[in-house]
Amino acid sequence: MFGLGTQELLIILVLVMIIFGAGKLPQVGSALGKGLRNFKKGMNDNEEEPEEGEIEEIAAKKKKEIKEEKDESQDKQS
Repeated sequence: MFGLGTQELLIILVLVMIIFGAGKLPQVGSALGKGLRNFKKGMNDNEEEPEEGEIEEIAAKKKKEIKEEKDESQDKQS
């Protein structure tokens, strides 16, 4: 594991406990886990990128939705 021995891991753990304190350690671990999970999810999502034709189709749908919302808000103001 990255060439780290038991002594190095213990020193790192002690430093982390000194910096964050024992009370914050679960929160730090949780935030780190969530960050890694989101990173992995983002990497998997990038593998499934839409093709160029799909992008244009999505953009056209979005423009249509925005125009409809704009028209509705103008109708409400009238």
